[in-house]
Amino acid sequence: MRTIIEGGTIVNEGRTFDGSIIIEDGTIVGLVPLDQLEELEKLEELVPLEELAPLERINASGCFILPGLIDDHVHFREPGMTEKADMDTESRAAAAGGVTSFFDMPNTNPQTTSLEALEAKFAIARQKSHVNYSFFYGATNDNVDTFPQLDIHRIPGIKLFMGSSTGNMLVDRQEALERIFKTTPLPLMAHCEDTSIINRNMAVAKAQYGDDPVVTHHPEIRSEQACYESTRLAVALAQKHHARLHVAHLTTGKELELFAQNTQNTQRTLSSPITAEAVISHLYFSDADYQRLGTRIKCNPAIKTVKDRAALRQALQDGRITVIGTDHAPHLLSQKEGGCVKAASGMPMIQFSLVTMLELVDEGVVSLERLVELMCHNPARLFEVRDRGFIRPGYRADLVLVRPNTPWTVTPDCILSKCGWSPMEGHTYSWRVERTLCNGHTVYADGNVDTNYIGEEITFR
Repeated sequence: MRTIIEGGTIVNEGRTFDGSIIIEDGTIVGLVPLDQLEELEKLEELVPLEELAPLERINASGCFILPGLIDDHVHFREPGMTEKADMDTESRAAAAGGVTSFFDMPNTNPQTTSLEALEAKFAIARQKSHVNYSFFYGATNDNVDTFPQLDIHRIPGIKLFMGSSTGNMLVDRQEALERIFKTTPLPLMAHCEDTSIINRNMAVAKAQYGDDPVVTHHPEIRSEQACYESTRLAVALAQKHHARLHVAHLTTGKELELFAQNTQNTQRTLSSPITAEAVISHLYFSDADYQRLGTRIKCNPAIKTVKDRAALRQALQDGRITVIGTDHAPHLLSQKEGGCVKAASGMPMIQFSLVTMLELVDEGVVSLERLVELMCHNPARLFEVRDRGFIRPGYRADLVLVRPNTPWTVTPDCILSKCGWSPMEGHTYSWRVERTLCNGHTVYADGNVDTNYIGEEITFR
């Protein structure tokens, strides 16, 4: 099959230009700027494209064409928690949101902390995932000896919980932390919150507000200090052992002090072995939104202040943030009832991540070119993804077409995540994901996901 996407505005590697993209058998074979379209016409005259392969033409007039998003941080809940999400439903939501590749986290049931559990996840994805997939391996206090057996070409890295969260995979022994940072052959992605500080804060909150403090106290309990002290320790260990560290979901301006600015060339931050991720919820919401949305925006680490959000947004520009992910983490609404103790932490965001960031583009928070850097190019660079994340000849044709100035409102009937709700319900966006191509195949268009299509296993390095 040969496909030509024509008439769109391509955003790729710092450039925005009108042109066409030629795809053959799932791979990009040509990228033709508008001012070079005569070269495409000459090619058609020499060998009519219709004769080379069955031809599909996609009219992208009025759309921007971006590389498919690589979400480095999702919780699709399978196996073990499929009442709230599974590989099928959440990969549908990913396709509808322009995400063509995801890295799933290990805090499932069973936890992905053995080679057998890792293989079981790949087997599920080969049957159920409608976009491309890979899986983090989980570190524990006791499984460092399995690291040398991991195939570095199949997984992006090792996930380390330096703070307790959903699934309780806390690694809290100093000896184990030292061994993990010294031994890992892969990037370490760390959830950094100091559990001892959180526990002290929780005891104080319960004494003042009762056994289940209301959610407005969540950022006081999972505080700036708890985040900073754990992130500081992770950075120190990475420097000591020369490990590649990627700190997940930064939430505070104070943590950003641990990461170097790079206003001259943000790409150069990838030469550093220590990088940071921000996620959509912390870039979009602030603690002021707890009054309106309550536990729907309860997550770990907690959403912090307006000042912290502003610092994170600034860090998108100056290179201290390298990647934007979602930390997509569905729960049933019944599991979100209660306060700081009883309500589950996490929210579904993958379907609306791109359009939310495009809203921040319209607000001048970040440029469209920088958005593509943070959500497509940098995840590919950081984790050394093979042949994805860019619009280049020879790369797999993972692409998303988005149309501006097309207002629509999030309603329950359009939500594809299995949990059936979103903190964005009732919100009106001006951008729309019109089409998502995964390996050259239209997996999402006109509001519909091709559920017969299965994505590919991602390879690395």
